[in-house]
Amino acid sequence: MVPAAGALNRLLILPLHMRGRALLLTLLFCASMLSGCFGNDEGGSPTAADLDIGASTLVGGVFQYVELRADVDLAVYVPYLLQSPESGFIQNSTVVDIDAGDSVELLLLAPPRIDSMFFFIGEQGRKHWPVRAANESWATWVGRGAALSPDGGGIERLAMENTTIDAVNTSAGDGGQVAWISLNVVRPVAAAFGEDEGGRYATGLIHGRTVYDRLHDITDPAYDLTDIDRRAGYWDRWAGQGNAAYEDAAQYLIRELESFGLEVMAHRFEFTDIFNKQNPEAYNICGYRWGEIAPDEWLVFGAHFDVAPPANSALPFVDPHITGTRTYGTRVGAYDNTAGTSMVLETAKAMSEFKSRRTMVFCLWSGEEGGKRGSDYWTEYWVAEDNPQVTVTNYVNLDMAGVNWPGGGGAPHGDPDPQPSEGGYPKDEEVWPMRVYIGPTASHENNSQPGMVALSEWIGADALGLEEQLGSLVGAGFDESTWKYDAWVEGGRKEMIVYEDTTARSDHAAFQENLGTVTLGFGGLVDGYWCYHQTCDTLAEMEAWMDTSNKDYGEDNTGVTNLVNSLDLITWWAIYSFFHLDEQPIRNTLG
Repeated sequence: MVPAAGALNRLLILPLHMRGRALLLTLLFCASMLSGCFGNDEGGSPTAADLDIGASTLVGGVFQYVELRADVDLAVYVPYLLQSPESGFIQNSTVVDIDAGDSVELLLLAPPRIDSMFFFIGEQGRKHWPVRAANESWATWVGRGAALSPDGGGIERLAMENTTIDAVNTSAGDGGQVAWISLNVVRPVAAAFGEDEGGRYATGLIHGRTVYDRLHDITDPAYDLTDIDRRAGYWDRWAGQGNAAYEDAAQYLIRELESFGLEVMAHRFEFTDIFNKQNPEAYNICGYRWGEIAPDEWLVFGAHFDVAPPANSALPFVDPHITGTRTYGTRVGAYDNTAGTSMVLETAKAMSEFKSRRTMVFCLWSGEEGGKRGSDYWTEYWVAEDNPQVTVTNYVNLDMAGVNWPGGGGAPHGDPDPQPSEGGYPKDEEVWPMRVYIGPTASHENNSQPGMVALSEWIGADALGLEEQLGSLVGAGFDESTWKYDAWVEGGRKEMIVYEDTTARSDHAAFQENLGTVTLGFGGLVDGYWCYHQTCDTLAEMEAWMDTSNKDYGEDNTGVTNLVNSLDLITWWAIYSFFHLDEQPIRNTLG
């Protein structure tokens, strides 16, 4: 159990804006220790003193063994991701029975972005346990006394075949009060990077710094006169039509996915133009890791790697910073969508090391900027027509991230139209929210996919430390054209919003329309980003947007630090979603 002094010491290293909440929780924990309220001694119920944990601190963002030793017969509810020793699969939560004098060892993933974990104790053989709400953390749940007086839902332990690790499922019963123990979680700062270089988010099985480095490599502006695009990176990724630079980038992506041990398929598709001429347009590049239990159920991660085509010839002199007006087209597409491409690559690299029940598919789409032609082809023809036995259980979309949260409080180069449109979000005057969008939906007035909404909140509120910044939007009572803005304002302008998307501006729409798949997407600004689909969409521009140094909003951080932080958050959110959805897919409630 964490001593009160240790909790107070940890409080001192928190950012100022988090210290008030942390102090409240610390006082609650201290009060519990003084009153002996970690368990119920009456009737011989196990208490926190009856369980020894072989560590006081766990490392955030990595799997590690944790030993649980019992002084009396008891059961422990462990509400975190862990790996089954028999199957190697990752599952969400378990309950284990331990005899007096015995111990069990579990391989746990300590959450990457919080500072404490909780273990709950009850009678041996106990089947039902209380559980926190999806939109609150375990720390808040314990701090408000819910462990001693449950007031929400519950879970039920389920014995599983071919493993000694029980699973859990939702339940109407909670089984009553539980004792609890907390452990510190510390995510080390990477020695190779300073604070200004994103070192706080550069450790773990995946982290934002590797995504940032990948983003830099693909968008590297250094001159290379020997390369097709005259750059060290992979510029000019305009989809197909004989574009040699695009083909060069596609081959790079194929090589990278193959290096992760995935089976890579380049799905070439054609495009029929206005003259009814068929053009072998572009690749969809997909890496496959076949599932061991349900190989015909596919969980897909995707991002488009093409960039907005050069309607403006993509020449430097049409840079809106120079002309003061926006046109269309880019050579780089750092934000849209090298950021998403980089996250898919790094996620594929990390996830390829894990066994999965279902087939993992990591896809980089083409033709999104031309109307999601690549994902339309893949879903309509490659899956529905050529592989009808396949069910795409869920799709995770990564399209544009890293120019708003936790920076982005105002356009760094100004904006000639800083006020929000009638249905938009503020531009220069507000910190824009980061979006977690879900679909399909039947109406803006209610949630059609409550399971995916709840999962997103469950991950964000605890493992990612976003409880105070997270809000779920529903548009009941608001006009359809402005409901997101209206609901956001009414909800206190949360920095992180979860909502069901009623629009179709990215590849997730192809999965919803052609396969009926429930999708989850992550994104930031669209029209509010000054360099969206412009020649100035570069990594340097993203860093400028995210810089909060000497600003009157946010923490005092460099653009690199904030960008790495943002990429870290989204990538972890996607990975946690994958682990949960591999164990238990979320099906379309709309039929």
